[in-house]
Amino acid sequence: MASPRTLSTAEERREEILVAAERVFAARGLHGTPTMEIAKAAGISQAYLFRLFPTKAELFSALIQRCNDRIERTFTDAAAAARAAGEPVMPAMGQAYVGLLGDRHLLLNQLHAHAACDDPAIREQMRAGFQRLVEIVERETSADAAEVRQFFAHGMLLNVLAAMQAQDVDAHWAHVLLKPPDDDCEA
Repeated sequence: MASPRTLSTAEERREEILVAAERVFAARGLHGTPTMEIAKAAGISQAYLFRLFPTKAELFSALIQRCNDRIERTFTDAAAAARAAGEPVMPAMGQAYVGLLGDRHLLLNQLHAHAACDDPAIREQMRAGFQRLVEIVERETSADAAEVRQFFAHGMLLNVLAAMQAQDVDAHWAHVLLKPPDDDCEA
């Protein structure tokens, strides 16, 4: 006799859809991804997808919120670990972010979110995400505006280089841009 089937709650299904959407949106972004492809990847009907996420933009927004939350947690956790170890906080946060860049889906969805800022709701969400990240960096590091700006500028360069997989390129431009900032001060 077969065991009784366990039904997923709507929240569990939403999570499963977000996991599938992360992979699918990473390939083509908000505007290039058909919802049918996301539904198929999640193993559900398109109608059920729209029952849980009424629009594709709402699904993308929920995914971007997950990405932003993950970056925020990473920064906060890295700061706490560095502080507990008596180490400088800002470099620890930077290293933790570099670790996130290894997650290609997270990286590409971040870049797609920036590209989707023609949508006012996505634009506001990304602005709010950057606001929270700046607040975290300022609070955890006590860095001044110039240092915070440099931190984020370096992070955005790392995003672009990681998206291009510049680490796999043996060329002068890649070596120059991938050189760790601490190397600039060496004699």
